[in-house]
Amino acid sequence: MNKKPTKITKSPHKYIFVIGGVMSGVGKGIATSSIGTVLSAKGLRINLVKVDPYLNVDAGTMNPTEHGEVFVLNNGLETDQDMGNYERFLNRDASDYDYMTSGMIYKDVIEKERALKYGGKCVEAIPHIRDEIVHRFEHAALLNKSDISIVEIGGTIGDYQNVMFIEAARMLKMKRPADVVFIMVSYLPTPGKLGEMKSRPTQNAARQLASYGVNADFIIARAETPLDYRRKEKIAVSCNIPTEHVISAPDIESIYDVPVNFEKDRLAEILMNSLSLPARALGPSFTEWKKFAKGIKNFTEHPLNIAIVGKYFNTGDFVLTDAYISVLEAIKFSGYAAKVKPVIHTVNSRDFEGKKPDYSVLDQFDGIIVPGGFGESGIEGKLNVIRYCRENMIPYFGLCYGMQLMTIEYARNVLGLVGAHTAEIDPKAKHLIIDIMPDQKKKIAEGDYGGSMRLGRYPAKLVQGSVAHTAYGTDKIEERHRHRYEVNPEYIQQIEDAGLVFSGKSPDGTLMEIAELPRKQHPFFLGTQFHPEFLARPLAPHPLFTEFMKAAKKRKK
Repeated sequence: MNKKPTKITKSPHKYIFVIGGVMSGVGKGIATSSIGTVLSAKGLRINLVKVDPYLNVDAGTMNPTEHGEVFVLNNGLETDQDMGNYERFLNRDASDYDYMTSGMIYKDVIEKERALKYGGKCVEAIPHIRDEIVHRFEHAALLNKSDISIVEIGGTIGDYQNVMFIEAARMLKMKRPADVVFIMVSYLPTPGKLGEMKSRPTQNAARQLASYGVNADFIIARAETPLDYRRKEKIAVSCNIPTEHVISAPDIESIYDVPVNFEKDRLAEILMNSLSLPARALGPSFTEWKKFAKGIKNFTEHPLNIAIVGKYFNTGDFVLTDAYISVLEAIKFSGYAAKVKPVIHTVNSRDFEGKKPDYSVLDQFDGIIVPGGFGESGIEGKLNVIRYCRENMIPYFGLCYGMQLMTIEYARNVLGLVGAHTAEIDPKAKHLIIDIMPDQKKKIAEGDYGGSMRLGRYPAKLVQGSVAHTAYGTDKIEERHRHRYEVNPEYIQQIEDAGLVFSGKSPDGTLMEIAELPRKQHPFFLGTQFHPEFLARPLAPHPLFTEFMKAAKKRKK
């Protein structure tokens, strides 16, 4: 007799909210990404949501030296750099509803009010702003078809700006107490003179969170060293949570160890139990992750000196980490794939301007990257570095602005087009090798800079036999863009006749996506109009970065 198949009922959607305590910069984004990584490895579909409390509609108009890298999603949404970590850790593209700002929320509510969508009611922060936030949380879950949404609320407990988002999370918890969990990522300082880890700031942060009607279910305790059981117990008692819900998160060498450490503490298992989800074993993807995390940290053979030549290096080391974070991570991933250890050096492009720059310092590098950027500052220094790389056979990789500048350098010094430049810097130049797209000129003239670029994922066709084609191993690609200017079509034929190959073009052949010198002329001299770093992942390194690292490895030998 055949038994009827057991009916599987899907669990209601779950939410995990991650909130910062004591101070900013304690690693909420990495904690959120890591929790998602481990839960995903257990076979659950996860979507990660970043909430930024500022009033900017998106991150596109923010200065990278102040806010960090602007990360671009497939649809062109300009977001906070944490979205890059989310995609890298989950090895999956995020949706536009996985990111929100206060500016987005208020803009949508005001537009609805103007269109009489509220039926003439008095529109207020509560309930309308709060309900719009809840709607976005729920819509992101539906869009991703996820089992669990992990929502990182930016800022720190006590910030006025994020109160409305905490209120929205509280409402979800009130309506569905079994489906919502709160995690507070806090910091336990160890004052130098005392030499003792102090838990009082974390206890105070938990009390302040409770004053908003929210109690932390878990506390991830960031500190220089691991927490002992006594302090875990003290925090648990004062914050009214089980001791096993206090998770130690000490400083570590690599952020990619965080998911591994969370799994050692059984964080995913305890979270699933708190959300009434059945236990699941880890899948093979986590074995690959652990292998990568160990390898990227411990691989010390074949050290390569890689220089990043930029203009965001004159206000402190933190600027490098924030402004070029996706580039740095892409280098690490491809270094691991090429079995080399990249040693990254920061080079200020201004050092190569003036009468007698010392170019000999560039000879120590096995590869040089000029990343994306905007504006005039340091541009002549970058052009001089590019020329030195071309003439001295140093592997060169130009990203976005770095590709535009290599095209200008080639036009100036190989074609002899004196005064070749970009319209961004000198719109009256004799030879505008790089010019703005016609459909964007109106926006710029009106002062509308937000979203005025070619943004998001676009297709391109590759020239067979080129360096790019060899690296990708395919004829067609799709990559993410963030720029206003393009190679001027009037000069394309002239430049190609002089030897620079545009090996990647838009499907209609009008937009130049990749420029390169053939391998027989240079070991690696290539630039992309797009940002390949946005699609580089730990377990799926970007092929162009990997090809660049291989060329640098050959130069080292």
